[in-house]
Amino acid sequence: MSEILDERYTVAEEAIQEAFMIVLGEKQLEKITVSDIIRKAGIVRSTFYNHYENIPELAAAVEEKMLEDIFRLMESFHPKNDEDLCYSYFLSLCDYTEKNPFLAELLQSPRGDDFFGRAMQMFHRYVREVMAQKKQDTANQEEVSYMIACTIGSALGVLHKWTAEDCRLPKENVAGILTKAFMSGMLPFLG
Repeated sequence: MSEILDERYTVAEEAIQEAFMIVLGEKQLEKITVSDIIRKAGIVRSTFYNHYENIPELAAAVEEKMLEDIFRLMESFHPKNDEDLCYSYFLSLCDYTEKNPFLAELLQSPRGDDFFGRAMQMFHRYVREVMAQKKQDTANQEEVSYMIACTIGSALGVLHKWTAEDCRLPKENVAGILTKAFMSGMLPFLG
């Protein structure tokens, strides 16, 4: 019985988050109401409140999901001095950004600083885990950690510029720029 309830909870949560993304394409975040979400999700108000206290809490949950999605993309990326692999990763990241209006809006807003901070913490945790597995000396680990922070910052800067310009430059070009920066900047430190 609890499996059925768990599945229902998950289905409702996904419907709420999907409705949020749809409504976000129609309205600014500050103008979205619980009524907008429940209408799009096809749920009752109490179901919304079983999941979230308000729209800001929903927005925070969607931000967390985006971080998890980006982290999964990052975990699948294992550079081995292979330009095609790097390009494929960055193209996936650009595609995710382009299809996600909330991420694009977030990159342009003051809340983007908080999102960026949480993303940096997550990426640094991942880097420490990877470096610990490689058993490199502490000085090298610290240098690589800083280089990865530099790479992440530049990638987010590029994505910020790209979304600010309404993704006019083809995502393939942006992925090429990010690949070139990674191949010449970060990859030598991982070798």
